[in-house]
Amino acid sequence: MLESYVTPILMSYVNRYIKNLKPSDLQLSLWGGDVVLSKLELKLDVLEQELKLPFTFLSGHIHELRIHVPWTKLGSESVVITINTMECILKLKDGMQDDHESCGSNSTNRSTTENTKSSVKPRRIQQAAPTDPDLPPGYVQSLIRRVVNNVNIVINNLILKYVEDDIVLSVNITSAECYTVGELWDRAFMDISATDLVLRKVINFSDCTVCLDKRNASGKIEFYQDPLLYKCSFRTRLHFTYDNLNSKMPSVIKIHTLVESLKLSITDQQLPMFIRIMQLGIALYYGEIGNFKDGETEDSTCQNKDTLGNFTGVGDETRIDMQYKGQELYSQQEDEQPQGWVSWAWSFVPAIVSYDDGEEDYLGIDSPSTTQQQKAQTLKDPIVSIGFYCTKATVTFKLTEMQAESSYYSPQKVKSKEILCWEQEGTTVEALMMGEPFFDCQIGFVGCRAICLKGIMGVKDFEENMNRSETEACFFICGENLSMKGLTYLTNSLFDYRSPENNGTRAEFILDGAHHKETYTEIAGMQRFGAFYMDYLYTMENTSGKGSGNQQDVSSGKSEDLGIVQEKSTKSLVIGPLDFRLDSSAVHRILKMIVCALEHEYEPYSRLKPDIKDESEIILNPEEMASLEEYIPTRHTSITLLKCTCTIFMAEFNLLDQLLPVIMGEKNSSNFMNTANFQSLRPLPSIQILVDKINLEHSVPMYAEHLVHVVSSLTQPSDNLLHYCYAHCYLKIFGFQAGLTSLDCRGSYCLPVPIIPSFSTALYGKLLKLPTCWHCATC
Repeated sequence: MLESYVTPILMSYVNRYIKNLKPSDLQLSLWGGDVVLSKLELKLDVLEQELKLPFTFLSGHIHELRIHVPWTKLGSESVVITINTMECILKLKDGMQDDHESCGSNSTNRSTTENTKSSVKPRRIQQAAPTDPDLPPGYVQSLIRRVVNNVNIVINNLILKYVEDDIVLSVNITSAECYTVGELWDRAFMDISATDLVLRKVINFSDCTVCLDKRNASGKIEFYQDPLLYKCSFRTRLHFTYDNLNSKMPSVIKIHTLVESLKLSITDQQLPMFIRIMQLGIALYYGEIGNFKDGETEDSTCQNKDTLGNFTGVGDETRIDMQYKGQELYSQQEDEQPQGWVSWAWSFVPAIVSYDDGEEDYLGIDSPSTTQQQKAQTLKDPIVSIGFYCTKATVTFKLTEMQAESSYYSPQKVKSKEILCWEQEGTTVEALMMGEPFFDCQIGFVGCRAICLKGIMGVKDFEENMNRSETEACFFICGENLSMKGLTYLTNSLFDYRSPENNGTRAEFILDGAHHKETYTEIAGMQRFGAFYMDYLYTMENTSGKGSGNQQDVSSGKSEDLGIVQEKSTKSLVIGPLDFRLDSSAVHRILKMIVCALEHEYEPYSRLKPDIKDESEIILNPEEMASLEEYIPTRHTSITLLKCTCTIFMAEFNLLDQLLPVIMGEKNSSNFMNTANFQSLRPLPSIQILVDKINLEHSVPMYAEHLVHVVSSLTQPSDNLLHYCYAHCYLKIFGFQAGLTSLDCRGSYCLPVPIIPSFSTALYGKLLKLPTCWHCATC
C-alpha cells in the first residue's frame, strides 16, 4: 500500500510543527484523502531551531490547515497543502543569553545543540512501514521523491509581525502559492531525471501589504500610518540543479524575484523607524547583535583569545577567526563565535532544499546515498544565486499632521501630504555565494529621478494652481530611460529568455576573485545599467594553492592542511551621468528629510568599544612577525562619479530663519504659513558646476583594533605595519569647471560665463586608527 509509506512522512512534518495533535486521528484522515485541522498552535521552539532565525517567536497559530492527498493519482497529481490565516509575531532574540552563555563550555553547548537537532527530527511510526514485496525499494524512493518535489503549498492570509521598542512592522500577504513548473515555467507535474537533473518551482505572492506603525508604552497603536507598501504582487522563480539522482542537495540554487511595480510610501514619523529596521539588517549582516553590553565582562578565556588576536569578522560578511600569532587564521568552530548574517543565511539554505535525513528510516530500507562517497559529496557547498529585480519603483515621502474632527469628542486623525518622490527604473540586486569563502553582491539600476511635490512647510511652490512644469519639479536625474536601455537589468536571470537555464544549458559562474574583477568592470556595469552600479566582493583564499573555488577544505576544520588564508574585501560604486539642481524647493525638502531621520532615540544594536589599550602586552617572535607582515587584510572602497552637473540657484524664497524651528520639530507658526503671494523668479541666476570624473578611494584595515594593539606594542614597527594602521583616502577630480548662468521662463539656460576654468587635481589624506592606543604606548 502506498499509504503505508507516504502517510508517515506527511504526518511527521505536520506533527513536527503543530502542538497537541493525535497521530491516530491524523492518520485516519490522511487515508481518507483529506485532512482539515482548525485552530492550531505552532511549536515555536521547533520553528526557531529549524529556521535558525536570529529572532524568537512570541506567538504563532494557524486558523485552518487542509491537506489533500490524491491517493489514486499520487504519481501524477500534486499533494496540496492549504493554510488559511497564519499569524506569527516575532522579536529580536536576547543576544546576551543566547549567544554568550559561556566561553569555556563550548563542548557542552555543542553536544546540547546536536541533541536538540536530533530531537527535532520526526519520530518514527513503527507500525506504518510494512514490507510490501510488490513495491521494491527503488520504486518507493522514486515515488517519495516525486511526491515531495511536486507538493503544492497555498497560504491564504499570511500575517507576520515584528515588534521592537515602539516599532510594529507587519507584513500581510493575501495569497502565496508554491508549485512545480516545467521548462516554460508553466504549472506541471515534474521530477528530476537522468537526462534533466533540474527542478523548477514558482512562488506567486498576491497583494503584499507592509505597515510600519508606532505603539505607545502600553503596546497599543494610537494612530495608524499609511502602509509602506500596499497590495504589491510579485513572483519568484526557483531553479535547482543536481549532480545526480541520488543527490540530496542541489549543486546550484537560483532564487530570483521579479516585481513589476513597487510603490513605497514613507511618512516623517515612519522614517526613523524605517532607518531602525535598516540598521537591524546591517547589524545582523555584520554579526553585531549579541555583543556585550556596557558593564559586562567576558570570561577570562575569551579575553585570552582576544589578546592572542582571535579576530571575529564583525566588519565583513563571514565569521572569521584570525590569529595574528602565527597567522593560523582559521579554526572553524561555529559554536564558539557569534556568526554574521551571511553565515546564518547560509546555514539556512540546506533547510530549504534538502530532504530530511529520516525519510529512509520511515521506508525501512537502506539507501545507497548513505555510502561514504555520497557523504563526501554532501560536504560540498552549493552555488547559490539570489536575485531581486524591479521594473519600476517609486518612493514617496510624506509629511503628517494631526487633524481634529468637527466634534469635540471625535478622535484625531493623521493627515499626510506628499512633498517628494523618487522614481527608479530597472533595479537589480544580485548575490552570489559558495560557502563562506566567496560572496559577491551587485546592485544597479538603469535610471532614476527625484521630483518635488506640492508644498513644503506651508510654501505652496508646486501646487496644481502654480502651473509649474515637471522639468522644474525634477531636481535630480541620473542614467537612462528604461524604454531605450531595454531589459539589460534582467541579464542572465531566470526571467531572461536568453539565460542558460531557459535554454536547457547549465550556467557557469565566476568564483575566482581575479577573474571576477576582470569580467565585472566598471565599464561592463555601466553598460548593463547606466545610472548606478555597485559590486561588493569578498573572497577568502588559501595561499597553499587551494583557492576559494575549493572551499571544502577550509570548512573541514583540518588546520594542518591549510596555508595562510587571505581575506579580500572590495567595494566598487559607479554613478553615471547625473544632473543635480539645487534650488530652494529641493533644499527645504532635503533638510526636512534629514531632520526627520534624526528624530529618534533608539539605542544602537552594538556599541563601539572604547579605544583603551589592553594591559597585557603581545610579544611576537621573528617568525610570527614575518607572517604578520606577509599579508594584512584590508577593506578597499572605490566611488566613481561620471559626468556630473550641479546647478546651484539663487533662493526663490528664503524661509530658513523661520523654518528652522519647524525643521527642528516645533509647531508651525501662523505668521508665515500663508504663502499665496509666492511667485517664481525668472530669470533665475545660478552657478553651474561641471565635472568630468570624480574618483574617491578609501582603504582601511579589516581588523583595525587588533592590528593596532599588536603594532603599538612593538618598539620599532616597520613602515609596512605602520602603513596599515592608517585609514587612507585618495580623491581625484578631473575636468572641474564652473560658470554663471540663468534660468529663463521657458526652462532654458543661457550660455554660461566661465568663472573657474577647467582643471584637475588630486588630494590624499590618512587618519591614524585608535590614536589612544598609540598614546598609551608612548607613555
